[in-house]
Formats: sequence, C-alpha cells, structure tokens
Amino acid sequence: MWQEIPKIFDKLSLDPEVRVVILASSERAFTGGLDLKDVVSKFFAEGASDVARTALRFKPMLYEFQRAIDAIENCRVPVIAAVHGVAFGIGIDILSACDVRYASENATFSIKEVDMGMADVGTLARFPKIVGNDSFTREAAISAGIFAASEAERVGFVSKVVPGGKQEVFDAALATAREIASKSPVAMVGTKHVLLHSRDHAVSENLDYVAVWNAATLQTDDTTEVIKSFFHNLRPRFSPLANKL
Repeated sequence: MWQEIPKIFDKLSLDPEVRVVILASSERAFTGGLDLKDVVSKFFAEGASDVARTALRFKPMLYEFQRAIDAIENCRVPVIAAVHGVAFGIGIDILSACDVRYASENATFSIKEVDMGMADVGTLARFPKIVGNDSFTREAAISAGIFAASEAERVGFVSKVVPGGKQEVFDAALATAREIASKSPVAMVGTKHVLLHSRDHAVSENLDYVAVWNAATLQTDDTTEVIKSFFHNLRPRFSPLANKL
C-alpha cells in the first residue's frame, strides 16, 4: 500500500477536477502499522556484508518510504483524514502529513517506532510542529504508549472527535470536504501551499513569499466571481484549475 500511496496522490494532485481528498479506511481500523514481513524482506534480505555498502543500499529505500508520506503533504489540494479504530506506527506518519484530522471516539493512536527498533519516516519531523507540546511528543515517541482520541484532540493532533465509529467520522469528513470543495480552488491551493511554507520559514520570509504568491493569484477570475456573487446574493461557482494533463 505504501508504494501505491504516492502514485495515487500524485495523480489526484494533477487532476483539476479534484478539490479535496478524504483519506479513510474501509476496514475495521485505520491502520495497524507496517507489514513487518514486507519490511524484513526489503531491508534485511541477503546482501553485502560490508557496513558502508549495506548503509548505501538502505538509504534509497528509506527515501522511498519518506516520499510515500511526502506525497500526501505535497498533494496540492487539502487532505482530510477520517480515523477510526487503531492508527499505529506508520499511521501516525500518514496522519501527520494530512491537513485536517478527524477521529471517531473509539480511535486510538501510538507512535510505535521504538517498539520496532527503528526510526520513523516523518512523525518526528511533523508531529511536534502539529501538537506544539514537546513533553507530550517525547513521552509518546519514547514510550510508544497508546493515547485515545480525546487525548489526541486535547493536544491538537486531531481537530474533532466524532461520536460513533467508521461511518460517523467519514460522514463528518465528507461534510467538511463538501464545504471546502465549494471554495475557490485557486485560493484553496494557495492557502495550503503558504501554510506549509509558513511552518518551515520565519514570519518575515513567509510574508515576503505570500506577497509574491498573491501578486499572481489575486488576478484570478475567482475573485471577480466572488464579488459578483456577493452583490447578487448568489453562491459562487468556480472553474476547475486547468484542463487535464
């Protein structure tokens, strides 16, 4: 599945008809983590005994894992995660790359890397910036403890806990997705892009960057459509971003 994720998200990102993505599971849980058999066969198969050569063989495979998660964050439209059941290990990596996270009341979470004896593929880079609680982050990462949806909401990892289970949390995500899809796609893409830039840059750098971004995007027909709809008390209708490639 982790090999399919970047292919799917890269395709969705280039589809001008797509304005928002919901990431959910049709199974009884969001994800229990990596398939350990797959990891063992990929990383620990017979190979060079030389330590340096083994490390050089590992590195591109680790980048491949990282790129899979990066594809979610790099998707140009917003990604809403709807979580139910367990979301362990790589599930936290995946969720940390999403824009909005909803959880059902029965959802549980765990950063599992220390239990597997390996580093992560994105959680330690993104999770601390999301929750803004250094002590909680370190406790969760070092202990691999399980925390509930209510705790995830308290520290800001999820923005909403939905009463019920799989269907209820998906319905909540769908309602938000419909609202997002009604907005200007140019403004939506720009907002996500600038928010990511803001996370990784100083305030002054981001202000300068968004000035350049707005100089181009404020010329969009969407602005005219918003103004016209406002004065005529109509719901604005926005064109797709571009013709399909």
